[in-house]
Amino acid sequence: MTLPSAAAAEASGSAGAAAARRVDSPLRRVLAVAALAVALVLAAPLGSVLFTALAGAGAGSEATWGHLARTVLGDYVLNTVALCAGVASGVFALGVGSAWLVTRYEFAGRRVFEWALVMPLAMPAYVMAYVYTDLLQFTGPLQTALRQVFGWGRADYWFPEIRSLAGAAAMLALALYPYVYMLARTAFIERAGGMVEVGRSLGLSPAAAFWRLSLPLARPAIAGGVALALMETLADFGTVAYFALPTFTTGIYRAWFSFGDRAAAAQLALVLLGFVVAVLALERASRGGARFHETGSRRAAAPRVPLQGGRAWLAMLGCVLPLVGGFALPGALLLRLTLAGGDTQFGARFFGLAGHSLLLSGMAALCAVVLALLLAYAARVDRGPATRLAHRVATFGYALPGTVIAVGVLIPVTRLDHALAAAAQAAFGWNPGLLFTGSIAALVYACVVRYLAAALQSVDAGLARITPVMDDAARSLGHSPAQALARVHLPLLRGSLLTAALLVFIDVMKELPATLVMRPFNFDTLATQAYTLASDERLAEASTAALAIVAVGLLPVIVLCRRIARR
Repeated sequence: MTLPSAAAAEASGSAGAAAARRVDSPLRRVLAVAALAVALVLAAPLGSVLFTALAGAGAGSEATWGHLARTVLGDYVLNTVALCAGVASGVFALGVGSAWLVTRYEFAGRRVFEWALVMPLAMPAYVMAYVYTDLLQFTGPLQTALRQVFGWGRADYWFPEIRSLAGAAAMLALALYPYVYMLARTAFIERAGGMVEVGRSLGLSPAAAFWRLSLPLARPAIAGGVALALMETLADFGTVAYFALPTFTTGIYRAWFSFGDRAAAAQLALVLLGFVVAVLALERASRGGARFHETGSRRAAAPRVPLQGGRAWLAMLGCVLPLVGGFALPGALLLRLTLAGGDTQFGARFFGLAGHSLLLSGMAALCAVVLALLLAYAARVDRGPATRLAHRVATFGYALPGTVIAVGVLIPVTRLDHALAAAAQAAFGWNPGLLFTGSIAALVYACVVRYLAAALQSVDAGLARITPVMDDAARSLGHSPAQALARVHLPLLRGSLLTAALLVFIDVMKELPATLVMRPFNFDTLATQAYTLASDERLAEASTAALAIVAVGLLPVIVLCRRIARR
């Protein structure tokens, strides 16, 4: 999952500015109003959290909030900050180090590592937490083998505790470092080419050239990758909940379900949003006023330095460790657990869970693609301030953790359900029940709010590649703008729309916190099944659902790997 590309937005903007002059005013107004309405609906959860948190301050939630402040609020803050610091250090070391090795040096296996290092994106951090716990716990195969080989007892040796803050940071770093790797690799290729050679000619050592030239030039890209990883860290629920680590995501869940206090949950969500804003502000501040531009007519790729002997083995090791730790080893452990035992309810029950996951993901992907197409096309034909604002507001959901969105959706939707039920009872003497929260409608809404940005990025980029001359040609043939969209733009956007749908589909398949909080009665998915079984220490049974999630998550990663290999 990625944030909308600024370059794509700029390109789409320039195309849209030209096209906007050619589209009749009524259609532009309709599109602008529709885009603004969609943005308001998508921003409603954030507004709900803000309103509930402020309205609940000093009211009935004061006792709950006071209790949280006296007991666990300090732990929430310290653990969240420490977790972010650990993950930031881990993704920087793994992502930047591996990106520098594959772009700067030539060694055996480099071409494979170049694309394979993104494979951990298919492995959710909470799934990794399950399999590493099974491997490293006291009764796991590793410690059992050590005791058998050396004849140790429990008191004869020390072994690091996987269920700890350091363990959670390690799981998240292994799962999220590809964000930094991809952006750093691109920056090293595009910016560091000729600069490195110039630095070497001036007497800089390879290490000095890296620290004084390549790393500063790649700093904006690296900062963006670290910010993405930190936002995913703040949104994580499965890993920290399974490791019993008190953070804001687990605190929001506890305040809602244990205390039954929506205002306290909203206030905690508001504090968590403050952390998200702080991460984005730090990412922007880290860039400072620095600007980097290419001065030549072409980019000069730096020749890779061939490595031999021990240095080549060290470079291979630097690439093997994150790949094995983040994908190969947990994938093999999942497969072993599945083949050794697996889910005892595999069969109709399992396929029902898979059907729920596919239904939820498919509906969310379809809604996200339709709304992304509306917003992107509105931005193409109308460059008014309302449309630009709607386009930006629609992407805010990506920065909101799933628990925050769940709180923001449940509060107003629950009230709407009760109001509709009361109105139907008064008018027709019939109670329809909970129309939205009793079905998957509210959950689909929450997933669209969370992941629309991924679809919008893909559709924006696709529209930016269609020249406005195509719009003129369609109009000269007598097509209305709506007909031009159906007969010209949609066929050309087919690939972008499929990519957008695939990205949202996979993200929703892996989504845990919002699904766990908002799923209707008797509507479990593969993600909630894996979490529930793992929480009950039934790791072998949880492996079947977890392996299915990873297998589906491999689809977009394989597409991404093929693109990297072609480049």
